[in-house]
Amino acid sequence: MLKKLTLCAALTVSASLSFAQEPVSIDQVWARATPPQAANAGVFMSITSPTTDQLLSASSVLARKTEIHEMIMADGVMKMRQITTGLPITSQQPLTLAPGGYHIMLLGLKKDLVAGEKLPLTLHFAKAGAINVTIDVQNIAHRPAAAAHAH
Repeated sequence: MLKKLTLCAALTVSASLSFAQEPVSIDQVWARATPPQAANAGVFMSITSPTTDQLLSASSVLARKTEIHEMIMADGVMKMRQITTGLPITSQQPLTLAPGGYHIMLLGLKKDLVAGEKLPLTLHFAKAGAINVTIDVQNIAHRPAAAAHAH
């Protein structure tokens, strides 16, 4: 009887632990279609984690190189710079990668991005490991609702 109770308790604890740790949620992964023979493209998304984590890097067969970038205002000029230390993710606080801010940069595109395509991207996290996502390629003029209201 004691063996059965111990087994039951162990299964209950195991089940509750598996429900307590939801995976990282990655939503609204998109990029704009590119003009013919474009060299680079940006990828945007929203990332939420149940625990603190860090987006370390990204990789893709679509480009020669994939980097995390940020747009910043410096001396009245908008500049883009690579983030080499990764992006911290706060527990339950969405990390938004959007035009004019943080984004994944695909450098040295191997093909044009065409509206309607679904393309692969792998995100690498400190704790969650590698997570494969699908980029939804939008029309070249696409603007997300949140960006339309940004100042």
